[in-house]
Amino acid sequence: MIDHPSFSVEPWALRETELNLDVLAQSGSVFALANGHIGLRGNLDEGEPNGLPGSYLNGLYETRPLPYAETGYGYPEAGQVVANVTNGTIIRLLVDDEPFDVRFGELKNHERTLDFRAGVLRRRVEWRSPAGRAVHITSVRMVSFVRAVAAVLYEIEPLERPARLVLQSELVANEPLPYWSDDPRTAARVKFLLRAEQHSGRDTRVVLVHSTEGSGLRMAAGMDHIVEGPPGTKTGQAESDSDLGRVTITAELEPGQKLRLVKFLAYGWSSQRSTAALRDQVAAALAEARYTGWEGLLAGQRGYLDDFWERADVELEGDAELQQAVRFALFHTLQAGARGERRAIAAKGLTGPGYNGHAFWDTETFVLPVLTYTVPDAARDALRWRHATLGLARDRAKQLGLEGAAFPWRTIAGEECSSYWPAGTAAFHVNADIAHALARYQAAAADDAFEREAGLELLVETARLWRSLGHHDSQGRFRIDGVTGPDEYSAIADNNVYTNLMAQHNLSSAADAAERQPERAGELGVDPEEAAAWRDAAKAIFIPYDEKLGVHPQAEAFAEHQVWDFTNTTPEQYPLLLHFPYFDLYRKQVLKQADLVLALHLRGDAFSQEEKARDFAYYETLTVRDSSLSACTQAVIAAEVGHLELAYDYFGEAALIDLDNLEHNTRDGLHIA
Repeated sequence: MIDHPSFSVEPWALRETELNLDVLAQSGSVFALANGHIGLRGNLDEGEPNGLPGSYLNGLYETRPLPYAETGYGYPEAGQVVANVTNGTIIRLLVDDEPFDVRFGELKNHERTLDFRAGVLRRRVEWRSPAGRAVHITSVRMVSFVRAVAAVLYEIEPLERPARLVLQSELVANEPLPYWSDDPRTAARVKFLLRAEQHSGRDTRVVLVHSTEGSGLRMAAGMDHIVEGPPGTKTGQAESDSDLGRVTITAELEPGQKLRLVKFLAYGWSSQRSTAALRDQVAAALAEARYTGWEGLLAGQRGYLDDFWERADVELEGDAELQQAVRFALFHTLQAGARGERRAIAAKGLTGPGYNGHAFWDTETFVLPVLTYTVPDAARDALRWRHATLGLARDRAKQLGLEGAAFPWRTIAGEECSSYWPAGTAAFHVNADIAHALARYQAAAADDAFEREAGLELLVETARLWRSLGHHDSQGRFRIDGVTGPDEYSAIADNNVYTNLMAQHNLSSAADAAERQPERAGELGVDPEEAAAWRDAAKAIFIPYDEKLGVHPQAEAFAEHQVWDFTNTTPEQYPLLLHFPYFDLYRKQVLKQADLVLALHLRGDAFSQEEKARDFAYYETLTVRDSSLSACTQAVIAAEVGHLELAYDYFGEAALIDLDNLEHNTRDGLHIA
């Protein structure tokens, strides 16, 4: 796992039995804790060494210009990048004046465990300082699913001889970040600075308030503490300045005695609320956390997860590694959206800055189906976030000369942040993906109130988009030309089968929902004539078919393209997007990810079993899986058409993508979808 043999295979935990400094960035992602609102990377308590610092608040971002050598109408002018916010996880330890640093002295034992049932990250360390002082250190970290807080339990016990201990619990803003590569999957290189607005320290509590320069968002971060130690333990007065808060604890301990620190963390952010309001919100959350106490937070976390696993657990027999991987994946999917509170679920969740923290179609197509059946409230809130950005999507459609709503290819706050037209704006299928997730949620939850308040309007506006984007040709077929499907190695194609079938579902779902909610439909301006036009378009949707090959082309004329020269493409040249120009990929038969095969998955009702088998066989030879979103779909269809050994291999690839670092970018965050 991530080239790190010290990870053990267990059914309910991910355990690291020794520390490997070469994979600190990857382990920071896999050991990350989040609740959909707050995200903390799994870095060491003492802060250093680290592969990549990272603390995130869902929806807190900075803007950056999107420069173009030559601009064009409709190009987005600004992008959004997830902000690395104030870090509250740092607890520095000095033993007889020597700082605890795993790079120095002797690290006799080191173990970290991500517990899927308890929802905590545990750490156990035995360390001997360069001067020979031995200590035993344990810590337990959590980000609560029940409260909007995080907490850390930190305990130190001297071994063999007495020791003088100093703990420095810190709150740090504007941590330096490493230099980024040119890989487009990493975060953009943005000079990011939180501007200090207010800081305060009193007793054991510190609150820092900052704002972002470009996006104009304001955030507050706070910490408070409970300290237990032998007589003589002293807790200094909290100190603060613009970018640092600190509480210092000193103690002299005999072997067998322990110094115990419980650290509570709270965050808040807003684009509208004042400094005082956010400061007071954080202070109140800290007061509530102290009242609940460590044991109360721990019990609440376990109770929440007991309930989740009762619904969500998948038991496998015969492959312990995949059993662990499936639970790891379910746990992190829960962490990505549990308390999203009507904000986006990003491609990396809150585990890292990859893809700039953007949400894509990944959310609705791959994440929301899981949440719909396990944590339906989280799925509903994610769809409500889309509804909250509907005004921006309408504006975008109008700018593009279309009706209805055109949702962005990538975004944090709702504006389009993709500067690349073929793989961005032209990927209109994101709108049908949203509608598909909405229809799935509604079928599972029968949430009449949600459908009236948000669901119907989303369906109506996306249906209007397809009706204006497509047209009936001279043969009466409803065509959707010049779009990009899921496969990003093809672009601006006519009648992409996946797009057309998902648009068909969108149009029919909108008409059905308008029938169920006639009063609300009337308020949205839907009349029988418009609903009939949606049904006509859905019925007449054009699905290309190549009679000679006996398969569905991914898009019209796709099968006429030259096949990619796979024989002369070396293993080092994958992923292709990093070694070949897009124009060459666009004109060849080569797929980054399953496209037509995804249509077989999500719209299987539109194909016969024989068609599925032939289509799968054809595209299997062309799909290079340079996208993390491919193997999971290929596994499903391979199983469905009878290739069980191949399906099992793809299942393993999908399940182990981050634990084995298969995409070589786990350091930037997990692949939540």
